[in-house]
Amino acid sequence: MKNGELGALAQAVADGLKATATRSSKTEAKHHPLFKRLTKRRDDYLRWVHDLSLPFDNNAAEQTIRMAKLRIKVSGCLRTLRGAQDFAAIRTYLATATRHEQRMLEVLVQAMRGSPWMPALA
Repeated sequence: MKNGELGALAQAVADGLKATATRSSKTEAKHHPLFKRLTKRRDDYLRWVHDLSLPFDNNAAEQTIRMAKLRIKVSGCLRTLRGAQDFAAIRTYLATATRHEQRMLEVLVQAMRGSPWMPALA
């Protein structure tokens, strides 16, 4: 983004913050905290503009925890701490394998056979 565009963005955020300051409607009450975050964490929100190696969104992180959140929503909880830790370890293993273009079923079978897949050292 060019400086003029960044200035326009800053002005738009300032206008939004001012417009929602009264929080007189549900929409304003919902959007006001967003404008506050955009003001305080501007560099964080725009980091991907300057560093093209960064992902545009955090879907990978969200997808990793989505199943656990869904499981908690459906059953109300994970029954034991040990069960939650095992569930998290398996989900993390599968997420890492997927990011390395491995097939989930294949890495699970390898792990169950005693020779788990491991990512290459960088």
